[in-house]
Amino acid sequence: MLTGMVRVPLSPEQVKAGQRLGALMRTARAGRDPEMIARNAGISPETLRMIEVGRMPSLIFGTVVGLCHALGLPLQNAVDAWHGADDQQMAI
Repeated sequence: MLTGMVRVPLSPEQVKAGQRLGALMRTARAGRDPEMIARNAGISPETLRMIEVGRMPSLIFGTVVGLCHALGLPLQNAVDAWHGADDQQMAI
C-alpha cells in the first residue's frame, strides 16, 4: 500500500494569482540577466523562467522573498499581485 502526501490541485483563482505574480517578476526584471537574478534569488534560471511565465503558481515564501530582494522589489508588490487588482482575498 502506497502512502504519502497527495497534492491538492490549485484552484483557478490560485493559478491566476501565480500568473499575476509571474508577470510582476518578469516586468520587474526588465531585461536584466535572468541567470544573475536567479542566482541572487537562490533559484535556478529554469525556475525563474517557469515563475515568470506562470507555470509555477504555488511558490514557497522564501522564493518570493529572494526574488523580491534580487529584483529590488518591495514584498508588498508581490502581495498585491497575488491578491489581484480587486483585492479579493483567496483561500490558500
